[in-house]
Amino acid sequence: MNACFERPVRIRFSHCDPAGIVFFPQYLVMTNALVEDWFNEGLHVDYAQMIGQRRVGLPIVKLDCEFSRPSQMGETITLTLNVAAIGRRSISIEIVGHCNGETRFRAKQVLVTTSLDRNVSIDIPPDIASALAAFAPQPDSIEAHRS
Repeated sequence: MNACFERPVRIRFSHCDPAGIVFFPQYLVMTNALVEDWFNEGLHVDYAQMIGQRRVGLPIVKLDCEFSRPSQMGETITLTLNVAAIGRRSISIEIVGHCNGETRFRAKQVLVTTSLDRNVSIDIPPDIASALAAFAPQPDSIEAHRS
């Protein structure tokens, strides 16, 4: 099975709407922070340097979210990132937020490497592609999902 990246996130007052539950766009803020942490700590690629100095962007070009159960202030949810596919210019990931054995939300995202100077997609830089290899789906897990 491919490696995953996990991070606990404490639900704060600022994440919640007047109903006292996580306002759904806040989950996207959390998933973006998770991707940054994954690059910095999981891939050992400095995300700030990638954006600022290298001028390599990683926008979401496709997004599918499912919200299963509400999360409330004071809870700690665990965000788990798995890589579903790696292309020449894109990375497909799935992020699941769960708490106490319950799935709270699931987000499937396609991220594309881009030149921030030219605003076009580019091949995944070799150092990033090499780091992604540890998280790549294994052929046997792909076959298991097809069955």
